[in-house]
Amino acid sequence: MSIEQSEKIIECENLVKIYKTRDAEVMALQGLDLEVYKGEMMGIIGNSGSGKSTLMNMLGGLDKPSAGKLYVDGKDLLKYSEKQLDQYRRETVGFVWQNNARNLIPYLTAADNIEIPMMLDGKIKRRQRVSELLELVGLPHRKDSMLFQLSGGEQQRVAIAIALANSPGLLLADEPTGAVDTKTMRQIMDLFNGLVREMGITIVIVTHDRQLSRMVDRVVAIRDGRTSSEFIRKKTYSEELSEIEGDSLVNTETHEELTVIDKAGRLQIPKEFIDDLDIGRSGKVRIMKEDNRIIIMEP
Repeated sequence: MSIEQSEKIIECENLVKIYKTRDAEVMALQGLDLEVYKGEMMGIIGNSGSGKSTLMNMLGGLDKPSAGKLYVDGKDLLKYSEKQLDQYRRETVGFVWQNNARNLIPYLTAADNIEIPMMLDGKIKRRQRVSELLELVGLPHRKDSMLFQLSGGEQQRVAIAIALANSPGLLLADEPTGAVDTKTMRQIMDLFNGLVREMGITIVIVTHDRQLSRMVDRVVAIRDGRTSSEFIRKKTYSEELSEIEGDSLVNTETHEELTVIDKAGRLQIPKEFIDDLDIGRSGKVRIMKEDNRIIIMEP
């Protein structure tokens, strides 16, 4: 089934987020639109201050937009009470943070860390579930290890097991490979791909790492608080791995970039295009339709 035919799990429409300080108002999101489909692993990229972390906090029920619409699995998060948001965070969504201090409690073993979310949710047969998750992330032999005995990559895999403890349908990962080497990054991404294929989990990864973003099928770029473009994979990640294993010639251009037009007809022209062509000095341009093309010119 293609992405277009799949069921949406996330729908964001015209999201606005304004942070107020004593001296000023800062717009972190300025009318952002986004759709994510069930069983998809997709990436969100953007420079520091682009709004990607703000978006991640909203998807996780940790923050609310100032305006707009935000639906996750058909539920309107803007109408949720604090009690409902707390239940949402425990049952529907799992988090993997770049900073392991947010994921793990250092004086507990790997198994104890994984068990905590299940204790908070009142689940039974917790130890059996812990064993299943340690097996899933490839660390059954590390169940009794303290965190200081684990490598950075092993700690991150424990963090993934914690995020999966209560069987969420949506996994949010904020720079999940930011503190590991390239080999470990590939192991973590292979684990994510396996979760999508075998369990149907939806995974949204926020990153600034272009290398990591090439390992997912769809990447959404955010600039100045809006969705600016999407990068769509030309071949699936599995197909590319097969080519590598078969020693075939691999196309280094893995994705095609498509500019996003929002529901109001707005699009973001890359700044380098504006600078190179010296357009937009007046803040106005001419738009012409010619055959099947739209042409943008200086007045």
